[in-house]
Amino acid sequence: MPKRFSRSVVLCVVLIAAVALGACRDTGKDQLFAISGKLFEFNYRLAIATYVITLRPLRPMVDGQVAVVSFQNPAGGDPIIVNQKIWPKLPHITLTSPPLTCVVKDKPYAVSIRIQDASGTLLQSIDTTMTSSEDQTMLPDRPLVIGPKYELNPDLAGHPDGKLPDAQKPDCSKAT
Repeated sequence: MPKRFSRSVVLCVVLIAAVALGACRDTGKDQLFAISGKLFEFNYRLAIATYVITLRPLRPMVDGQVAVVSFQNPAGGDPIIVNQKIWPKLPHITLTSPPLTCVVKDKPYAVSIRIQDASGTLLQSIDTTMTSSEDQTMLPDRPLVIGPKYELNPDLAGHPDGKLPDAQKPDCSKAT
């Protein structure tokens, strides 16, 4: 009987310790935003690839806040920097890069997001990585459509897959 009792006490102490330890974790009270989505967007129709990150506000946003995003450049070289105003009344913030080249499947790319107030003071920092599930070579060489009415691109006449035999490819020799 005493062995059974001591095992029960030890088990009870372990469970209480686990619950207490779980309650001590960082609750993120200082966090303004959390990442709610991130992906590489491959727009086949326009033949472009971009980073897209969505932030969900955790607290009310203040007018004048800015997101400064540093995207790793898949083609190599300096990071791609995007400054985006944060609109306080929106339910989420979408951060998008300019068109990319040399995106490789299954390779992690670094992204750093800095939330600043109107005076440039750092309010929050978020570092993450993004990995593409596709290789950019799957995109057509030129946009499939052009113009405001999405007319078929005449450059691709006779090439319904969008691949041109003599198309100039981006230089990915410096890709990181």
